[in-house]
This record gives sequence, C-alpha cells and structure tokens, in this order.
Amino acid sequence: MPQRDIVIFDLGGVLLDWNPRHLYRTLFAGDEAAMEHFLATVCHGEWNRQQDAGRAVAEGCALLKAEYPDKDDLIDAYYGRHLDMIAGPIVGSVAILAELRERGTPLYFLSNYSVETYPLALARYDFLSWFKGGIVSGQHGIIKPDPAIYELLLSRFDIDPGRAIFIDDVAANAEAARPFGIHGIHFHSADALRAELTELELL
Repeated sequence: MPQRDIVIFDLGGVLLDWNPRHLYRTLFAGDEAAMEHFLATVCHGEWNRQQDAGRAVAEGCALLKAEYPDKDDLIDAYYGRHLDMIAGPIVGSVAILAELRERGTPLYFLSNYSVETYPLALARYDFLSWFKGGIVSGQHGIIKPDPAIYELLLSRFDIDPGRAIFIDDVAANAEAARPFGIHGIHFHSADALRAELTELELL
C-alpha cells in the first residue's frame, strides 16, 4: 500500500458538531416529536442539500414559506441562526487535526456547505483556517457524493489520490472517494479515527 501522507477532512459531523436539533430543541421547547416532524417534512435534509448545492438561501426559504406560511419564523431560523446549530468543535477530531498540522501533514477539506453560511463558521472557529485549501460545495454547484466534486478537489490542489485520505461521517461520501484511489474513512468517533490514522502511520 502506498504511503498516505495527505489528509482531507469533511467539516460538519467530523470537526464541527453540526445538527439542526441543537437549535430546534429550543424553538420547539423540548417537544421532540414536533421537532422531528418539522425536520422531516419542512426543513428536511434534501431541502438543505439544495442550498449546499448552490441554491440561494433566500430562494430556498421562500419556496418553503410559500408552502408553509404558518412556519415562517421556524424556516428563517434554519439559516438565520446557523451558528446555533453548531454545538462546538468535535474536540477529539480537532486534536487530531492539530497533531497532523504540527507534523506538517498537508491538510485539505471537502464539505457540503452553503456558500452563505460557511463564512460564519470560518469566522468563529480558528481551526477552519488551518487547511492548505478546500472545496465548499455551494461555491461550485456540486455536492458529495457526485464524483465531479472529488475531481475538482484533486485537480484544483494537485492532490495525488494515491497519497490521500478522506474522512467523512457519511458512508456514501467516503465510499465515493475510493474509485479515485483515495483511502476513504467513514468517521464514527475521534477515537476510532485516531486508531486508523495511527495504523496508517500518520499519527
């Protein structure tokens, strides 16, 4: 197996504890059933993915508010209070990122993220500036696991896929990197990630 010495991180779910429930639990006053129904039927995952794929937040929210006019405030909160959806860094993962940085490991990121909300996270969390480069899906109109976004990352930063590792909390996204020759890791926990990176002689 070739030496792997380039590490590519996903952001939400790997380095950032992002989950809309962190915000909506407060907005639904702890009514879990009502919150889950809202997140499954109104501000659902596929709707959010469209903003990650480049649709303007205002357009996405307007479409939902036309369909659910009684939920205007709840819909607006999804992007208007984006930072309240991030409980903070995933501490163990950021510690790994810091160790890799200290070792001089080339670090990149590949994230499904709205171009309008990513700058908010970047301004709050210093470690998001540690990367040599990265791809925010919303800037390019493509999202994981579309092969085109992996091709874009590799070509833009001249990354040798045979030297690269990609870490993502969504199994399909990690799997989609493998046909390029990238070693995909499905993230479960910081401890499991540390063990795998140690086995790959990166830590």
